Amino acid sequence: MTVAEVIPAAGIDTTCPYCGVGCGITAKPGGERQVSMVGDAEHPANFGRLCSKGAALPSTAGMEGRLLYPEIGGRRVSWSRAIRRVAGRFKEAIARHGPDSVAFYVSGQLLTEDYYAANKLMKGFIGSANIDTNSRLCMASAVAAHKQAFGADLVPGCYEDLDLADLVVFSGHNAAWTHPVLFRRMEAARAKKGQAWVVIDPRRTDTAEAADLHLALKPQTDVRLWNGLLAWLSEHGALDRDYIARHTVGFDAALTELARVDQSSAAVAADCDLSRSDVEAFYRRFTATPRVVSLFSQGANQSVQGVAKGLAVINAHLATGRVGKPGAAPFSITGQPNAMGGRETGGLSNTLTAHMDFNPADRDRVQRFWSAPRVAERPGLKAVDLFEAVGEGRIKALWIMATNPAVSMPDAARVRDALAACPFVVVSDIMARTDTSDFADVKLPALGWGEKDGTVTNSERRISRQRPLFAPPGEARADWRIVADVAQAMGHEEAFSWRNPAEVFREFARLTVFENQGRRVLDLGPLAAITKPAYDALRPVQWPITPEGIGAPRLFANGGFATPDGKARFIVAQAAGPARPPTPAFPFALNTGRVRDHWHTLTRTGLAPELCRHAPEPIIDIHPADAEVQGLKPGQLARLVTPFGEAVAPVRITDAQRPGDLFLPMHWTALFAPKGRSNGLIAGDVDPVSGQPELKHAPARISAYRETWRGFHISRQAMDAPDDFDLVWRRIPHEACQLHEFAGRGDEAERQAVIKALMGPSRGDVLTMDDASGSLRRAEFEHGRLSRLLFIAVGAARLPARDWLADRFADEAMDPAHRPFLLAGFAPGARDLGPVVCACRNVRARTIEDAIVAGAADLDTLGGDTGAGVTCGSCRPELTRMILQHGQETRDAA
Repeated sequence: MTVAEVIPAAGIDTTCPYCGVGCGITAKPGGERQVSMVGDAEHPANFGRLCSKGAALPSTAGMEGRLLYPEIGGRRVSWSRAIRRVAGRFKEAIARHGPDSVAFYVSGQLLTEDYYAANKLMKGFIGSANIDTNSRLCMASAVAAHKQAFGADLVPGCYEDLDLADLVVFSGHNAAWTHPVLFRRMEAARAKKGQAWVVIDPRRTDTAEAADLHLALKPQTDVRLWNGLLAWLSEHGALDRDYIARHTVGFDAALTELARVDQSSAAVAADCDLSRSDVEAFYRRFTATPRVVSLFSQGANQSVQGVAKGLAVINAHLATGRVGKPGAAPFSITGQPNAMGGRETGGLSNTLTAHMDFNPADRDRVQRFWSAPRVAERPGLKAVDLFEAVGEGRIKALWIMATNPAVSMPDAARVRDALAACPFVVVSDIMARTDTSDFADVKLPALGWGEKDGTVTNSERRISRQRPLFAPPGEARADWRIVADVAQAMGHEEAFSWRNPAEVFREFARLTVFENQGRRVLDLGPLAAITKPAYDALRPVQWPITPEGIGAPRLFANGGFATPDGKARFIVAQAAGPARPPTPAFPFALNTGRVRDHWHTLTRTGLAPELCRHAPEPIIDIHPADAEVQGLKPGQLARLVTPFGEAVAPVRITDAQRPGDLFLPMHWTALFAPKGRSNGLIAGDVDPVSGQPELKHAPARISAYRETWRGFHISRQAMDAPDDFDLVWRRIPHEACQLHEFAGRGDEAERQAVIKALMGPSRGDVLTMDDASGSLRRAEFEHGRLSRLLFIAVGAARLPARDWLADRFADEAMDPAHRPFLLAGFAPGARDLGPVVCACRNVRARTIEDAIVAGAADLDTLGGDTGAGVTCGSCRPELTRMILQHGQETRDAA
């Protein structure tokens, strides 16, 4: 029976595979992998809302670029041969060099069942803890802070608190872009009851634009600001002395540690490069508002003092008793769909499964439950150390699952060198080509969203089901099954004999209960005997789960922490700067992060043209004063250099950046923008406790790239950058074609060689226009349809806008009226509508501006007139900014 034959009339309920919100989706698959879908109105994470990325999932469900069959050395092989090769090489390395000579690097894209299988194999049957996850790059510092303060990795709040809070503090969290569905909930609370927002972020993000107070602090001074708040609370009688006495320890020692440094608001403001009035405004708001939720995410975690930042946030909440109460909690928001599930199953190298650790009692308990020959004796290598060990030759066999470390790791060039030198690399992925899979000796085809069957846990500890919409394509298999196949080939048949994901989940749930007796908060007791039909029908539920099957939305309102004495710990660390501050040679501070409509390294969102229009290419943000000093103009290519690498990308001049700070997004890869990759610019410096890299800071310098010529090539198929040329190359997907932007610094000979590489021999009719400067324009047709375009401009010559030209590739036959204007780049009367603002409805800037001029003075009217902002709402902060800007321009004109 196929998936399509058992589709309920109402559709299949599943879960979005993007951020940690964990939105529910109701989907109806159709033929040729088509799917229609809406947000699940009953799912408590999103109540029917979806962001632009989630809404675009149907555009990513096709087969473009998929890895469908196992490969060894780039050649298709059978599964049995691939499994034998992987198992044999891992067994050989273990026999010759010991269990610590092999490693897994896994991902928050895996389902809980996949994570559990991988951890069981590595930690229990191989006997090493060398398994780490890309969650190390985003959430490890929050995990360490939770464990130090609460005794275990436990998030005390829930999404309902975002509705109930009277004040939300965003600490290094641009929720408008990274978690837009939660942002819409807070927008609703703001409209309903005047919820206040404070944003702590060096950049003026869309979230900061909408805030009541934006603290654009000096990068990496968060600890100083939050420590100052704790001192302020003490000095102004705002402590919950009863909660502190009954449910915490270490408060007096914390105050003593604070007193080592001047904690006055004036001193804090000076160190954070803020005004004293703004610092005190934040402190007074926090003091006067019992219902406060402090959201912290990658902006806080990705630092050499990330754990200290998390603890500083938690301290302020413990001191006021604002933990696990309705509308009051410190709240770590995860970046990936199953970062929490990975943490539950032991995905981090320094934890065991089910929130157990490497103490003798926990190791013995896990070993007995698994009937394992051995359990790793000590924590394994964390991500940065793991790839360092690969580069040094200590890791002989490496298996990478569902992630792209050749792009996402810091000091990425060094990671690529390590992968190239590793004797044996296995990559399990859904895509045939990634920057990482280029180094694979063996590629194993895995299932993707719409094919996977299992569970994920979101940021509020809520377990939800991902359900298959389509049959597995080609010979792709579930990750848990691939791991089990390898484990069985290594001689562990009985321990990995699961027949379906329900059996894997049931085993994991049983382990959470095993010899627990209330010692561990992670308790899935009522699911420990779940049947396959019950698993298939499982509705979202938060852990811990009561014997009656009811989830717990909040933790610790009345104490009961996971420490030996049940009390939380106050731990204060003094503020410290970045590991590598700016220097005269590298005077700027580089920050990296996300854009609104893209996800990680573009392997999924790069397939959706609608998600490639708001931010079509990597952009370097720079403050106007800095741009003037460096001689940079808007849109000009700039060379960004750090001690570890360089990138080239266009600049955007904006006062949303602090003077002295730069920003470059992290999504682009060798397949989309080889010279626009950000993480090769970042050192491998890590928090000493969590091992999380300092991805938010690197000393840098910037200068004009000074290209001598530039151009674009549009074709129906994606192209790699031509070999042997020093080009700045960017690929931008469109609905019916692929736009390739490029620039070079060579002479006419280079240009002619690039032209030959791009166009090759003519395959049809060609229109050509050249001039004496070396600029040229060419259009090629096959069977009456436009097939290729090439435009090159030399020196100061200009290039036309691309959108009208790209749209012509969607024409079934070239309109004769359009053909004469192709080489001009636009048709008479055609209007450049500007960049896309609303990705969901493909609404462009000029359309929005026209509506505002015509009288759309608020978001509801603007949405009604244009459709912008009415679907996911990710663009609403930008729409608000456009409305305000028009109002200011009207007032200035008057």
